[in-house]
Amino acid sequence: MSRNILVTGGGTGIGRAVAQHFAEQGDTVFATGRRPEPLAELASKRVGDIRTRPCDHTDPAAVNGLLGELPGTLHVLVNNAGGNTGFDADGKTDLASYVRDFRANLDANLVSAALTTHALDERLATGGAIVHIGSIAADKGAGSYGAAKAGLASWNLELADRLGPRDITANVVSPGYITDTEFFRDHLTDARRENLVAATSLGRAGLPDDIAESVGFLASPAARHITGQVLNVNGGERKTR
Repeated sequence: MSRNILVTGGGTGIGRAVAQHFAEQGDTVFATGRRPEPLAELASKRVGDIRTRPCDHTDPAAVNGLLGELPGTLHVLVNNAGGNTGFDADGKTDLASYVRDFRANLDANLVSAALTTHALDERLATGGAIVHIGSIAADKGAGSYGAAKAGLASWNLELADRLGPRDITANVVSPGYITDTEFFRDHLTDARRENLVAATSLGRAGLPDDIAESVGFLASPAARHITGQVLNVNGGERKTR
């Protein structure tokens, strides 16, 4: 049976891989993102049934507008929108700037997921699944970004309890270092990259497809008794930075 899937932040990197994974399985995928250009490129790939629409998932008005273009029943929600905003809140001495930049990561990575999930609550199908994309940063004290991802995992526990009676699962996939994404914005040095890879048991960087396959598993019949969990997909990363 074809399912309706929403992947937020689906234009690039992990989100794109997740959208393509579900589309290749025959599902109908709705992919959103803040930038129209990557979404247009994704749609041009013609990999299965992928429908794209720009949406800022931190904006209630934008999310409300999206609802009119989604089906009445949604089987899988993947909250991938977010990423490090690039603002170094801890480097600010002006309090107003500090709060603004700290909140930017909370809004992008935590509030966006909560807002989108809340807006779609009544459309989530019995037997459906929600998967949030977290980060290894949640366990490493990585500033406001790490705090936002840690908050995402904590908030998901309550969500799993609330949706469990409806047979809807809610889990977090927590990636380690994943290459071929825009996360580091070309600022990752060769030395830092080598250290990140060396910290893994497998001795390689992760790929967007590694995360997509894990998301696909949590949204599959094989994972119906898994909820309220954080699945670490990091190649066995074991060393603190």
